[in-house]
Amino acid sequence: PFAELSVSTISDRAGVARSGFYFYFDSKYAVLAHILGEVTHELEELTHDFAPRGDDETPAEFAKRMVGSAAAVYAHNDPVMSACTNARNSDAEIRDILDGYNDVIIDHIVPVVEAEIAKGTADPITTDVRRLVRTLAATTAFTLSGESAFVGPDRDIEAAVRVLEKLWLRALWGGQVGG
Repeated sequence: PFAELSVSTISDRAGVARSGFYFYFDSKYAVLAHILGEVTHELEELTHDFAPRGDDETPAEFAKRMVGSAAAVYAHNDPVMSACTNARNSDAEIRDILDGYNDVIIDHIVPVVEAEIAKGTADPITTDVRRLVRTLAATTAFTLSGESAFVGPDRDIEAAVRVLEKLWLRALWGGQVGG
């Protein structure tokens, strides 16, 4: 849990010496907000600023790129991301910070999906694209955090990532894709 993360673990991830932690940050929550800002930047880099699907990129390749990028970011930023995702139900401050982070991600993805719809290249399972992307993003976050309800008792993240790729693919492109 986030409450059990040591200042040393958090300060190491934030790139500051433990002795300087409180000079730079008021609390573990302040450093969490800072880390999530870096996580967003890292995800933007890996996805090329959430670049739309290229002409030579299939919907399946696009889903794999986006989910794979998220998986890499979660892996690189563990245990902080997992602890925060798991603590969101019991800690209102963490929930607010994570909701803000998720809104930034959703704000990046929705226009990409809407552009695909406008071109006739996407066929989402609902017309409520923002809510669909929010649901997919939440499912992705809990899965990549290793939440047992999403990954199962074997904790096979790689298998769960493959399922996430298919989930995003089918939810956004519907019957327009094979496999």
